[in-house]
Amino acid sequence: MTAAAGNQSAVGRQYTTNPPRELPKRRGTELMLLALAAVVVTTAFVLVQINQEQSLSWSILWYGGAYLAIFSAAHVAVRFWAPYADPLILPCVALLNGLGLVTIYRLDLAEAERARSLGQDFAGSAPRQVLFTVVALALFLAVLRIVKDHRTLTSYAYTAGLSGLILLALPAVLPASLSEVNGAKVWLRLPGFSIQPGEFAKILLMIFFASFLVAKRDLFMTAGKRILGVELPRARDLGPIIIAAVVCLGILVFERDLGTALLFFGITLMMLYVATERAIWVVVGLSMFLLGAFIAYQLFTHVQQRVTNWIDPLATYDDPGGGYQIAQGLFGLGTGGVFGTGLGAGRPEMVPEAHTDFISAALGEEIGFVGLAAVLLVYLLLAMRGMRSALAVRDTFGKLLGGGLSFAIIMQVFVIVGGVTKLIPMTGVTTPFLSAGGSSLLANYILVALLLRISDTARRPQQQKPSGEAPPKQLAPIAEAHTVMVQRPPQPQAGAGPAAPASAAAGQQAPGPQAPERHSQGPQSPGSQPPGSQSPAQPSPGQQPSPGQQSPAQASPGKAQHPVTPPQGQAPVPQQAPNRATHSEPGQGKPQEQAAGSAPEQPKEAGPAQPGPQQAERSTPTDEPAWPTEESTDEPNRPKGDDAT
Repeated sequence: MTAAAGNQSAVGRQYTTNPPRELPKRRGTELMLLALAAVVVTTAFVLVQINQEQSLSWSILWYGGAYLAIFSAAHVAVRFWAPYADPLILPCVALLNGLGLVTIYRLDLAEAERARSLGQDFAGSAPRQVLFTVVALALFLAVLRIVKDHRTLTSYAYTAGLSGLILLALPAVLPASLSEVNGAKVWLRLPGFSIQPGEFAKILLMIFFASFLVAKRDLFMTAGKRILGVELPRARDLGPIIIAAVVCLGILVFERDLGTALLFFGITLMMLYVATERAIWVVVGLSMFLLGAFIAYQLFTHVQQRVTNWIDPLATYDDPGGGYQIAQGLFGLGTGGVFGTGLGAGRPEMVPEAHTDFISAALGEEIGFVGLAAVLLVYLLLAMRGMRSALAVRDTFGKLLGGGLSFAIIMQVFVIVGGVTKLIPMTGVTTPFLSAGGSSLLANYILVALLLRISDTARRPQQQKPSGEAPPKQLAPIAEAHTVMVQRPPQPQAGAGPAAPASAAAGQQAPGPQAPERHSQGPQSPGSQPPGSQSPAQPSPGQQPSPGQQSPAQASPGKAQHPVTPPQGQAPVPQQAPNRATHSEPGQGKPQEQAAGSAPEQPKEAGPAQPGPQQAERSTPTDEPAWPTEESTDEPNRPKGDDAT
């Protein structure tokens, strides 16, 4: 029985005192999922070459080796720099990027065959996509290495916001020869390459908006007037959403980019709702969006053309800028059916810009509805893991930033896939990780690096003290700390005896002063009394008071003390509470003792004790925090008979 009880107590101590079990890092799970993604991508490459060229070439080894090297380096970086990151985010990105590379390679084979039949040269997009992926990996590693804590981004919030606005407005102020492609002024065309600054601006603006909402969250939580049972926000708090609407309207007017405007406004509205948890912001935002869309439709012809193509693409099938692209994409999805024609067996090259905006239509034609739904589920899984990390992180900025980054991925997929499937009007955004293009790939890898950093912070256990160190003492809050009255010992003065302390009982005064009595017997020893006088409150030297005769200071040190009137001709011996250190003046002995041969001092009229040059110190008990008390400083200001408690 004793052994069993001892085992139970040992188990109880183990679960009570031991730190919690360390969470697994799950890097092995990530490696296995990356291997699975590599198998899927390699199989897709083989199927494409067999169906297109009826043979296998060495290009499979080149693309497969580059793919493995890129994501092996990414896995090693995550293993060392973000060991507790979510194990599903990087494999989902690897699978999507690999499927995009396969689709671009498949379109290159078809375009190369057409170019050969026409006697033209053709430069494929797949090698450039591999190069962009390598550059994106370099940015991914740089962000993961430099940003060791996502909370440091709050120090650069306003810088990020200003930089984002500059990048967003830069194509609008440049001439069309440097910024316009296919009617949209969203590019920055430089010698040798072109870049889309709006892809990077969305990340910078999300950092700024997350930090701004954390700092000003209480302003947006305040309710305004109540109309028809709905608490509307105050007019002065509508600033951020009005600014977002104005920026989106400016993008529509000067850049003619409906997709970026819709994406930016949606992210702003989502982060505002997450920060405030008030549905009225969603209602106000959607109302402003519908109003802005109506105004844009009335003012801008390119918006009218997009809406007309969306309503009936076949009606404008042969018109310039009409519904030919949307109609071809719908034909391709219809050809693929439920299970698709097979990789390399379809005709996705019939759709204009199939490797960028309409890559989802090309993929859906060859893998069918089932395969396209699986790809969309991978996007959904990626966004869900990002939002899960945002919910698990401990700081509000991380929650808002992680939620905004995850929502940006799913919002971008909704905007482009909804346009391809004619769910919403067609916009000019790219499909993340699938579409060909360097700007989108670079920006999305930076986004993934930030998500991995947030998830690493969320899953990382709190730092534990080494087992050899004692845990820090938990101090009680000041509201719960005990307050103990500390009395100052009377200080002897030349020509007068020490003053007696004031009475503790309300309405009760200390006894009046006693006339001093001179004795001719000479000096008295410490603790002696005049003949014929006895003081029951003062025990003789060396004699300990009995338990029943303890003084009030010993019985309850935290309460007021009743003074003991000294006998005539004798200096009072101050009583000390437990755990109280008494300091004497330099060059003096203990207050309780007098030097032999010295005459007793004249007692002073009883009254409030005067503060001396030094105050008594209270030794700190081991079971009680050392909170300072100021009650003794009020003693000189209290009248006689005042309640000391």
